[in-house]
Amino acid sequence: MKGWVRIPALVAVLAMLMSPMASAADAPPTVKLSKSQAGTGGSISVTGGGWRARALLMILICGRSVPSTGVTGGTNSCANADGRAVTTDAEGRFSRRLPVAEPPVPCPCVVHVATVTGAKAEADAIFQVAGHAVEPLPAEPAGGRLSVLTDTRLDGSGGLLTWFGAPPARTLVFTVGNVGTSAVKNPLFQVGTSHGVFAPQWQEQQWRGTIQPGRKARVELPVELAAGAHGDYTVALKYGGKVMAEQPWGVGRPWGVTLFWILVCLVVPAAVFRVGMAVVDRVRPRQSARRRGFRLPEAALRLPGLKPRQEARHALSSPPSTLPWFTPDNDPGTAGRLSAPHDDSPTSPTTPTRKGPP
Repeated sequence: MKGWVRIPALVAVLAMLMSPMASAADAPPTVKLSKSQAGTGGSISVTGGGWRARALLMILICGRSVPSTGVTGGTNSCANADGRAVTTDAEGRFSRRLPVAEPPVPCPCVVHVATVTGAKAEADAIFQVAGHAVEPLPAEPAGGRLSVLTDTRLDGSGGLLTWFGAPPARTLVFTVGNVGTSAVKNPLFQVGTSHGVFAPQWQEQQWRGTIQPGRKARVELPVELAAGAHGDYTVALKYGGKVMAEQPWGVGRPWGVTLFWILVCLVVPAAVFRVGMAVVDRVRPRQSARRRGFRLPEAALRLPGLKPRQEARHALSSPPSTLPWFTPDNDPGTAGRLSAPHDDSPTSPTTPTRKGPP
């Protein structure tokens, strides 16, 4: 029985040990500043923890913002030119020096830290730029207020024209709900696309329809990139000056354009070579017939009235000449004999003589 009692106790101890680790993993990322106030030209040390390991972060000083409401107006209210990038370590911590610069809008200000790629995460810390104007935050419009209820997604796919460099196009689909007290008619959204660490390029798109208080609606907005675009993009949705959602978009490389240029580099030189060879073949002199004429026998060339083919045929049909010592002798006394020398003298010492009767 004691063994069965020890098992629940061991489980309870393990649960107590694991609970701090789980709470630490679920805790939001944090940002701490070495100074809460500094003037332009100085610098502060920004540290943080609880971020994703090996994540790329962007650190900015933004105006007209507080940690409770976030950055109003997106990065347009931040000193983007003086921002700094940093990569977290294996434990999700970072430390970076940040120069103090005035944002383009009045304070209250914050130091805004957000992820550049991957899952979205952000955190803000209150900061005061000494000597910069301070104004109260703009009041939120009374009446209807929209909130994104579902995750955004991109519908659609690329076709053959996109493979050859046509502008990639998708449809941003999401569901919004009216959490205000009055109806929202024809809401005006802003859709922005960004590539890498660059700021989004915003375009206004109006959705036609009316959303009553407590109701929700499915919204579809077209999104299009430039021709030949490829790589990792981010599609952001803004309403009322506040970013409501972001959706990553991986665009494939238009390999058809690469294939086209490869074919051009192969076909054009081949065509130029063929045209050049045709021109050379047309302008060079014809010498084949003249060379064939020199090969004909000299006797055939002297025969009148024969064409070149007949001359060649006549030269082939003529009997071959014999050697001089095998030709018959023209002397009438030696007709029928070979031209080789003979000695038929009766006084030849090698010729036997025969005596007849007297």
